[in-house]
Amino acid sequence: MTPPNLSRQLVHLLESGARLLETTASNAILLLVDQRLDWVHVRSLAGSASVLVAADEEGHLVGTAENGLQEVLLGVAGLPVHERLAQALLECVAAEMITPEAQVVAIYSGFEAGTIDSVSVLRLEEHLGQLTSRDLRNLETKVPLETLKLVVDLAVEIGREGREGKPVGTLFVVGDTRKVMQSSHATGFDPVRGYSRSERKLTDPRVREGIKEIAQLDGAFVVCADGTVEGAARYIDASAENVSVAKGLGARHWAAAAITRRTRSVAVAVSETNGTVRIFQNGEVVLRIEPFRRAMKWKDFEYEPPSGD
Repeated sequence: MTPPNLSRQLVHLLESGARLLETTASNAILLLVDQRLDWVHVRSLAGSASVLVAADEEGHLVGTAENGLQEVLLGVAGLPVHERLAQALLECVAAEMITPEAQVVAIYSGFEAGTIDSVSVLRLEEHLGQLTSRDLRNLETKVPLETLKLVVDLAVEIGREGREGKPVGTLFVVGDTRKVMQSSHATGFDPVRGYSRSERKLTDPRVREGIKEIAQLDGAFVVCADGTVEGAARYIDASAENVSVAKGLGARHWAAAAITRRTRSVAVAVSETNGTVRIFQNGEVVLRIEPFRRAMKWKDFEYEPPSGD
């Protein structure tokens, strides 16, 4: 099947994107599409720029590689455009197509589905370093939002800073504490045992710093819904049967998937390889956060789609 010719509007956007890439010293053009395009024409309009083509369906990417374009398969159809863009950027960073500090020129459908009509310059540290509260609120869990924020912030700090210059991986399991404790056992020394509940609250900066100091210990931190650290260095006993984890992820991520499949908890895993934070629920990854050099900023998202008037 022959791909459709590029519309005049898209031609102008690609030409504008190529000029923006030069004037803003950006690293690549990100083209978010929902259909297959004339990739030969796209390549010629982009000149020598690195072009990343993201789509939700594999068929829409046919012919990209042959024309010197890098393909990014998303599989997040139906999500708002800002979330699809964020996922595309995450995939590009994970595949080492761009760095976490990169700046890209994004060309996408911002107003009318099926029509590419928008161009933006995105700095990854700013665009992906600002999670919205809704990202966590959307998790179907009884864990309070503030507790999740505390744990996620702590996990991101561990992923970004490591310990004495070395990467550190760790795991937090939040909520459904009784069942989580029943589905795990102590690996030996538990550094939080013997402290009162008030001395184990993550709202206390000293407790958070203490957790960062012992994050390299084997096992998981178990955190109650109110932000109290119930246990540390816990080995997860939950079976990984019927659990699927992406290739390349290790035992820590399998444990996160297994315990959240067995209980109503939320698990937050920090990758020792690159500091990436993954949030698990019901045995699956529901949110991924890349480690950036600057601290993450929480904000409420105030996007309203254009009306149909």
